[in-house]
Amino acid sequence: MKTVILKYNAGNIQSVLYALERIGVTAMVTDTIEEIQTADKVIFPGVGEASTAMQYLKERKLDELIINLKQPVLGICLGMQLMCTHSTENDTACLGIFEEQVKQFETNDISIKIPQMGWNTITHLQSNLFKGVSENSYTYFVHGYYAAKGKHTIATTNYIQDYSSALHKNNFYGVQFHPEKSALPPLQPQHVNIFD
Repeated sequence: MKTVILKYNAGNIQSVLYALERIGVTAMVTDTIEEIQTADKVIFPGVGEASTAMQYLKERKLDELIINLKQPVLGICLGMQLMCTHSTENDTACLGIFEEQVKQFETNDISIKIPQMGWNTITHLQSNLFKGVSENSYTYFVHGYYAAKGKHTIATTNYIQDYSSALHKNNFYGVQFHPEKSALPPLQPQHVNIFD
């Protein structure tokens, strides 16, 4: 099985690679269109800023490639947000795979930190993606923007308000949390079923 991690100007690729190695999956990091098209599974990671990430994808025609992929695709954090329709982060038009909008966390409560950094629960799990993952499982989040709840929501998290911590449409999946950093004792990654 050929697993590809999409290479673009966003972080956390190395930690995704390490997590895959721990569950016995070998992956290739590439931005080569042919390699991505011929992959069995594609991971679209991301830690960064929406508009510069979208610019990078467009310059290399990776935006067109991603929306036309037929194999399972998993977006992580910014990768999931870029699969949505629009982000308020620098008023960015995104890929439009999911209809949900990405918005910035806002609160008048100075005790609540933005971005959300750390462990939080995922609830209302509605997909085989979470087979073997328990309701109210803790996963690791680092983000100042969130995807609103909508018809593609398959998991929910509450931080300031409820939002989509996972999305699904056809062969496309997205998780706002970082599965590569979300581990169960003894440091076994909490992996989702795109790899099973």
